[in-house]
Amino acid sequence: MNEKSSLPERKSYPQNIERTQSRPTYIPLTDIYDKKDGLVVVSDMPGVDENSLNIQLEKGVLTITGHVPEQERKGYQLLYSEYDSGDYQRSFSISDEINSEKIDAAIKNGILTLNLPRAEKAKARKIPVKVEK
Repeated sequence: MNEKSSLPERKSYPQNIERTQSRPTYIPLTDIYDKKDGLVVVSDMPGVDENSLNIQLEKGVLTITGHVPEQERKGYQLLYSEYDSGDYQRSFSISDEINSEKIDAAIKNGILTLNLPRAEKAKARKIPVKVEK
């Protein structure tokens, strides 16, 4: 059976980057949607909950970090494993078109949703046209 999986491969940061921990750090799969009033960022971070999630905005860079605790299965002996637990990290550059004061986040079942509202000055507006007399 040589079927290629349709699931995307989990990418991790290169091993040559100096790390302070031995476990891998994955880049969460992310979709970004454009709405009239802003952007919506949806990231897949299985095993991450609100207590193990850190979202920080500094100098125009939005960084998402999630920690997944290792699961120990008492009474079981691991024979084969395709799943490797690790943490998640991803960074995005945020322009001044986003109102950084009103960014909000929610996580449910390992799916992180960030709402990035447009700044008032960046929203499209209709310019009225006057008839000159």
